[in-house]
Amino acid sequence: MVEQFKKNLAEVKDRIASAAARAGRSTDEITLVGVTKYLDVETTRLFVESGHMVLGENRPQLLLEKRQALADLSIEWHLIGHLQRNKAKRMVEAAQLIHSVDSLRLLKAIDGHATEQSKRARVLLEVNVSGESAKHGFSVEEMESVIEEAAGLQAVQVDGLMAMAGLAGNEDDARKEFAAMRELSQRLAASGLPANVLMSELSMGMSGDYEVAIEEGATIVRVGSALLKT
Repeated sequence: MVEQFKKNLAEVKDRIASAAARAGRSTDEITLVGVTKYLDVETTRLFVESGHMVLGENRPQLLLEKRQALADLSIEWHLIGHLQRNKAKRMVEAAQLIHSVDSLRLLKAIDGHATEQSKRARVLLEVNVSGESAKHGFSVEEMESVIEEAAGLQAVQVDGLMAMAGLAGNEDDARKEFAAMRELSQRLAASGLPANVLMSELSMGMSGDYEVAIEEGATIVRVGSALLKT
């Protein structure tokens, strides 16, 4: 299984490199997050042994369980799924980057927990770029006011934005939404940012559309099934 994972990883990295080249970008700008939400602990260990240490989990409880079980490995943990405020304290402790901050109440809760823990919490603001009611995230229109609110926080660093393409869209729709995210990030950056907001990261693209996401400016892609096929 480790050999299969190595093969998958090499294929995905080749595709990332090709997509970056098409966009005139360097692969050094792009972080690959291996999404292990469907793997048990031991299979996750095998995946890490294939050579990839940056992992993303959708559910806080699974992230905590795997982090404890795999504590002997130098894994960088990302929370990429929805986070409820009552789970925020543990994620501030456990995750190097929280991708899915989708409300001001959650953002302020994270800030409070990070202050108590005397640490800096790195987060991304989730944007509902497709406008679908079934999705979490801030609307595009409210992002400027969200950034203003973030300026007053003590222990949160906003690294950038996160989004998912529409559930029912095709590749062209995904490209338009990813391009809109890039333009939003650039617009916010150009408007002047507080010291704790960087807009240096853009997390978008999954197994079915990560190449398009890279062509449109993604700096982080969240890939599961393409890495884990057996």
